[in-house]
Amino acid sequence: MDAATILVVDDEQPIVDLVASYLAAEGFAVQRAYDGPSALTLARASRPDLVILDVMLPGLDGIEVCRRLHQETAVYVLMLTARTDEVDKLIGLSVGADDYLTKPFSPRELVARVKAILRRHRAPTGKNSERPMLIFNSLSIDPERREVKRGETQIDLTPREFDLLYALASYPGRVFTREELLQRVWGQDFAGIDRVVDVHVGTLRRKLEDDGDVSYVQTVRGVGYKFVGSSR
Repeated sequence: MDAATILVVDDEQPIVDLVASYLAAEGFAVQRAYDGPSALTLARASRPDLVILDVMLPGLDGIEVCRRLHQETAVYVLMLTARTDEVDKLIGLSVGADDYLTKPFSPRELVARVKAILRRHRAPTGKNSERPMLIFNSLSIDPERREVKRGETQIDLTPREFDLLYALASYPGRVFTREELLQRVWGQDFAGIDRVVDVHVGTLRRKLEDDGDVSYVQTVRGVGYKFVGSSR
């Protein structure tokens, strides 16, 4: 299997050099960028497997870079932030970031997070044939193509949003706690806050229900979430 390609984006070159050296030592192919516009250009050209992205960047900040990347690709994103308040972390995660680390961070922990994200990404690929397409009214969820459609219109989801939707829709009517969804979708290695589930559910709802006719993902107050829909 080819080595995964990681794009490291930070305006501080010593941080980029340090992270790149640890990733290269683990066998990853590493690319580097030092501002938002360069990161977008490089990511569009090379299609990396994962982007390590600082929040505070010149040109375009990391939040906007992440947002634009996920309008065009399904790349995985790990955010780096010097901000410690929970709101900023949730803002980053709401635009499709898969994980975050707060500076200062351990390079070894960063490498572990990268490996965990890539394991979650690759794990289903050998089992796609065992995962059925799910159809609810006009909504179809195809795990092999990782596509979601309402009728003939494709709904663009981030990788995490797709995994969350498939986890819920695989068991219509079953109530999942946030902790269960973290285990199923983010994996046991995730060290973030459980409110990340709420953020992703919010963005998923906006994408699924922009016509206002159907509420597929419902809140069960004090417990978690469930998928509601009639399969066919």
